[in-house]
Amino acid sequence: MNFPSDEVRNKWLLYHFLKKSYTDTGISEKDAEDLTEKRILENSKNLFGFHGLAWKLGQISLEFFCLYFLQDIYLPKEDNAAAPLAAVHEELWHDIQESIIGNGPEQLGRVLPRGTGKSAFGTLGPTCWAVAYKHKTYVLICSDIGSTAEKFIKDIKDNMIENQYIESAFGKVLDDKNRDFICNATQLEFTNKTFVEAISSTSPMRGRKYKNVRPDLIILDDYQSEEDCRTEEAREKKWKKYSDDVKFAKQRPVKRDGKVIKKGTVLMAWGTQQHKECFYSRLIKTTTWAFKKEKGVLVNDVDEYFNSGLWLEFKNILNDFKNNDRLADAKEFYYKNQDKMQYDILWSEFWDCLELALDYFENPSSFKQEVQGDVNSIGEKWFKHQRTETRKEIESHNFTKTMLIVDPASGGGRKNDYSAYMIGSTADNGFKYCRKGELAKINARQEFDKYVDHMIDLLLEYPSITHVFIEKNTFNGADANQLEKKLKEHPLLKFRNIVIINETQRKNKDDKISTIVPFVNRGEFIFCSEDKEFNEQFMEFCGQRYTLHDDAADVAAEFFLRIDQIKNPVIIQTFDRSLLF
Repeated sequence: MNFPSDEVRNKWLLYHFLKKSYTDTGISEKDAEDLTEKRILENSKNLFGFHGLAWKLGQISLEFFCLYFLQDIYLPKEDNAAAPLAAVHEELWHDIQESIIGNGPEQLGRVLPRGTGKSAFGTLGPTCWAVAYKHKTYVLICSDIGSTAEKFIKDIKDNMIENQYIESAFGKVLDDKNRDFICNATQLEFTNKTFVEAISSTSPMRGRKYKNVRPDLIILDDYQSEEDCRTEEAREKKWKKYSDDVKFAKQRPVKRDGKVIKKGTVLMAWGTQQHKECFYSRLIKTTTWAFKKEKGVLVNDVDEYFNSGLWLEFKNILNDFKNNDRLADAKEFYYKNQDKMQYDILWSEFWDCLELALDYFENPSSFKQEVQGDVNSIGEKWFKHQRTETRKEIESHNFTKTMLIVDPASGGGRKNDYSAYMIGSTADNGFKYCRKGELAKINARQEFDKYVDHMIDLLLEYPSITHVFIEKNTFNGADANQLEKKLKEHPLLKFRNIVIINETQRKNKDDKISTIVPFVNRGEFIFCSEDKEFNEQFMEFCGQRYTLHDDAADVAAEFFLRIDQIKNPVIIQTFDRSLLF
């Protein structure tokens, strides 16, 4: 791709958007060209300088401001990785511009797929524009956690300070060396007496002021975290936080003689739906908000599309687990039929049909939620394919590490009637194997000795086991201590140097299990075909909230994530010293 010189590019941007500012008002193409050429000629001595024509145009055009003054972010160049804009970005900028300086809605929202650039296009550029021209005096950005908030401040600072395009047209808008101005990890004060602050969603908004001015632009950028969506209680808490705090941090419009002479606070929200009743799902239904929702793949039904025609053939090649080159062969099939396998996507200038399809095949449920905004997919089965081999086939491999994972059942409810045992190994072919998956009808609290003795049986059955993992949550180490005692007393096992890992599980189970979904769906985690009950329960998993029994998925994920971290015990052998002489 050939890139124009800076001078040519900048003059084209100025001409194009100046002309567009005329055509947007309804002026004909010919008249717009004449007016544009006249205006450029009149300002020929100061096109890009201090308060020159570019500065004046940027004041009324957010898109021009971003593409010219912040061109290192948004404009494709030889030395950056920017992609051409999509229609969704141009539309977003237009709507933001209308809300801030036009007659647009005071509460504007978007639900967009992950990877669309919500923060870059919805928060970073518009914030810089709003404070540079003092369209807004106090911009408050709120995101799920503090580190994200701090990153917003850093990005704004990095792109506004020592920016040659901005300094030429505005002068010095940010002076981090002048102690008269606030400049820290969460706050920036500009030389034109405007202020940007970024906070986490747990911080209160009410009562915040800058020079006796309340925030007049509030941006809720990924305002909710996964934890905020996990339970009904968490979702209610998040909505109450918004209702009791955010709405009351707004500045009311100033009216005189029945006319609005100063707009009130503009409230904007960008995010992704994570549940049918999450914050963004509720906000999108609120009548006082102007919301739009976009999906990444522009087809009616991604399940039907990716499971028919050429994409079904692609899927069958990809899931041929007996073929070690299945991924390369599937890609080769795609490239041979590339023209016929294209489909409409939201950001075709940046996204790729093949990469999106592979994301779908790895985890369809996650894809439909994250890319398609389909909250109805929550509750679907997570695992779409399970590669199996017979126990005889599995045992023919050369294993490098082996461990036993145990999840004791201790309660009396329907979800607590299985104690799950799994023997897992890594092999020298790079795959991981569930050599034995067992759901024993043992209630560990009521049948404690039986529960521990079954571990002993499995250790004897599989001599290559070097590590045993038992979660500490249930018995607080009593079962691990009992196992250790029995190992020391056992005539055979006391020589095995078996390592017992007994740790409390603090990580969310859904988060843990979600990490193994692509590996299972790609056939890189292989199960034993004889373990039907274990396999069936494993494949039924559709999230902790929607799954009756999650024992099989839980121990499988625990094994998969731990096996690479363990080191086999060093075995010291003694021999007769006389053999040395």
